[in-house]
Amino acid sequence: MIRKMISADLKAVLQIWLTANLEAHAFIPAVYWRQNQAVVQKALMQADVYVYHERGVILGFIGLKDQFIAGLFVAKDARGQGIGSQLLAAVKAKHWRLTLTVYQQNHQACHFYQQAGFQVVKVQQDSATQATEFLMRWQAPAAN
Repeated sequence: MIRKMISADLKAVLQIWLTANLEAHAFIPAVYWRQNQAVVQKALMQADVYVYHERGVILGFIGLKDQFIAGLFVAKDARGQGIGSQLLAAVKAKHWRLTLTVYQQNHQACHFYQQAGFQVVKVQQDSATQATEFLMRWQAPAAN
């Protein structure tokens, strides 16, 4: 089930964020992710965050700032079950256009977003990590 994040979810959401980033981004030093936990915690409290949960356990989340997807993460043991697709569909239903950035070296995420209809609109360098990233955009099909 998908719902808006509440403050009681924050610890689980941060743990998913840290674990997923460490696993998916081995090309970025782990210390970067650990040092940014406080910044991310503050950002999460200021963003629109939706969580996917089953029986009270948070299995994934998506965070938005206006029409920008700041992050989409699914717990390791819950991946491959369509949770990320469901979270993405939930925010697509609320917006006609979405953008995001994804590291070029995160091939699994790049493929996921391309399968979901996102297109690369720009290749750029992340100023914090110096890693190459794609700026991607999705736009809802025009109504006939």
